[in-house]
Amino acid sequence: MKTAKSRTATLFEAAGLEGDAPRPLADKLRPKRLAEVVGQDHLLGPDGALTRMLAARSLGSLVFWGPPGTGKTTVARLLASETDLHFEQISAVFSGVADLKKAFEAARSRRETGQGTLLFVDEIHRFNRAQQDSFLPVMEDGTVILVGATTENPSFELNAALLSRARVLVFKPLDAEAIEHLLARAEAIEQKPLPIDGDARASLIRMADGDGRAALTLAEEVWRAARAGEVFDAAKLQEVVQRRAPIYDKSQDGHYNLISALHKSVRGSDPDAALYYLCRMLDAGEPPLYIARRVVRMAVEDIGLADPQALLVANAAKEAYDFLGSPEGELAIAQAVIYCATAPKSNAAYVAYGAAMRTAKEAGSLLPPKHILNAPTGLMKAEGYGAGYDYDHETPETFSGQDYFPEALGRQTFYDPPERGFEREIRKRLDYWAKLRKDRKA
Repeated sequence: MKTAKSRTATLFEAAGLEGDAPRPLADKLRPKRLAEVVGQDHLLGPDGALTRMLAARSLGSLVFWGPPGTGKTTVARLLASETDLHFEQISAVFSGVADLKKAFEAARSRRETGQGTLLFVDEIHRFNRAQQDSFLPVMEDGTVILVGATTENPSFELNAALLSRARVLVFKPLDAEAIEHLLARAEAIEQKPLPIDGDARASLIRMADGDGRAALTLAEEVWRAARAGEVFDAAKLQEVVQRRAPIYDKSQDGHYNLISALHKSVRGSDPDAALYYLCRMLDAGEPPLYIARRVVRMAVEDIGLADPQALLVANAAKEAYDFLGSPEGELAIAQAVIYCATAPKSNAAYVAYGAAMRTAKEAGSLLPPKHILNAPTGLMKAEGYGAGYDYDHETPETFSGQDYFPEALGRQTFYDPPERGFEREIRKRLDYWAKLRKDRKA
């Protein structure tokens, strides 16, 4: 007896799909061999870490650390195939203790028949400490070869015990060449070129932000949006795909990596790079006041007294942002970043403070010399408090040259200003006072 076809089935047939659901481009291009994986030559090239493991036929537990879309899941699946291991995949987002026990029991059963198991755990950092500890026995007795994938720094997110039993391999963001290779493969599979000009293609590659999956998703959006014969330029591309948001987690590595890059660009006197990282952070939604506070830190740590105005400029930028808000106040922060990046650099005050703090902790409770202590009571005066103190304003050059350190400690030198910026003047003063001190002791 014939049954009436559903309207959906009829539409599928008309489209030539005949019930076969369309597959995303990223799935169509999923590598079937390790040699097809792009962008991770340090792991899969001739001298790559994984290449050497496979050559030795020895695969230990691993942690794959890297941003999304760099091939972590694909490589784990292909490793299982290359080593004749059963591939089992779970996600820490959707799995609990019961799921782990079930996976471990299944692995034990396979092991009894001579079949090993590669257990791939996506987002492994999302498991709590107790759940991470549950992997230790099955890793140690060989029940499973664990391959965990994480976008977060394993040093912060994974147990030390688990890390000691696994090797961390870093997956790098895909560079422009690797993403271009993916796009070319996509065009070959789809049998049509992307309808974008050269500038738009370069823009699309930048939008992908090192994520191969994102690059292919963007390519799909372009193909869907383009009308017959239409070719997008860079401006139209951004309008059509609405630009993918930057990969940036303000509470995790992206946050720390970019503020570090900003700080080091300022320290390295590169205002252009500093502005680039500033804009990336602002574009990603980093609170401007956080950045302003860090610029104040740069002014005191890396510029110091080489240009005392840097701290005033940085503080003024913070106050200006407080007063103006976004987006107008962001220009004040940008101005402070440029000022600090182009200012003479000195960490002499920063180094001096650290050295003085270490000495203060080591010296403990040593008393200052009695001649610089006040004598508010007769007993203290009789004990010599304040005796022999020379009031600097009543001496030649308003400089007495006395010793102010505790006698048991002796004179110390912490601050050593360089011959740069304003500190060149401070160096002249210190050298002059050192000469006076030496002359008066002669």
